[in-house]
Amino acid sequence: MNQAAERTRASSGGMVTIPELARMLGVSRITVYQRVRRGEIPAVKVGRTYVITERTVNEVLGRTVSAARRKLLDRAVRRVVREYGPVLKKLAHT
Repeated sequence: MNQAAERTRASSGGMVTIPELARMLGVSRITVYQRVRRGEIPAVKVGRTYVITERTVNEVLGRTVSAARRKLLDRAVRRVVREYGPVLKKLAHT
């Protein structure tokens, strides 16, 4: 299955395996397995195979942002604006 078909399958409510996700990300299967073992990518073991949900695939691919990640991003933006607000305003007017 090619990358476009895998993305379509993942976005249409399907589940993907670790090798399929590795192809989508352009990394090795081992890298994805390591991230799953560390808990960075949530996966469910079905028999001898791990599967990853559509929601997780979308988060990993950057299509959606989880609530926790959104909170981190909002905090970072507020900090940058607080620290560099005057500089950002000057840059916007040049």
